[in-house]
Amino acid sequence: MAKERAQNLIKQLHDAVVKMDEEASAQLSKTILAEGIDANRAITEGLTAAMSKVGELYTNQEYWVPELLLCSDALYAALDILKPEVKVEEADIKGQIVLGVVEGDMHDIGKNLVKVMLDAAGWTVHDLGRDVQLERFVEEQQRTNADIVALSALMTTSMLAMPKVIQMMKARDPNVAVMVGGAPLTREIASSYGADGYAKTAVDAVAEAVKLLKPREIK
Repeated sequence: MAKERAQNLIKQLHDAVVKMDEEASAQLSKTILAEGIDANRAITEGLTAAMSKVGELYTNQEYWVPELLLCSDALYAALDILKPEVKVEEADIKGQIVLGVVEGDMHDIGKNLVKVMLDAAGWTVHDLGRDVQLERFVEEQQRTNADIVALSALMTTSMLAMPKVIQMMKARDPNVAVMVGGAPLTREIASSYGADGYAKTAVDAVAEAVKLLKPREIK
């Protein structure tokens, strides 16, 4: 019964975000925590899944920018409540990471979820935000000497900038690891771009970042 109750609440949270209901998403998040449901699960199965659905609706031109922004408001209302309760097992390996959404792309929801998970796992995150000029990634990596640079894109047009910035960073520092993520990307595309890693979800990003601190190839 408790399992069904948890699934139902998380489904309601998912639907509240997709339906742009900020008040409901906040209240459901409070209820989820009050009933002892794991915040990580609520974020992954509720919020991340919801924004994946919103991304599909946007791609299919069923939602437009206004709807996307309202969905974002609903997501952040929930995230503000759930984030303090996020628990990620701190890996023995953790480092510094530069994080940002590539130039020409204003969609930072996925990137922000990744930041939440990395923060919780004990990483030092240098968040550049959204619509980041390609040179900024290079400059910030050089300034911080970060181990990893993580690039995000939601649009197929903006993801085309990724190979260029990867090439720029590798030219400056061949040892820097680059990981990419975003709805239009796959592991195969990431490999073809010259990226060292790929994360499909915010949860995957932490595990992938840990792997990238060890010599590896995309598999």
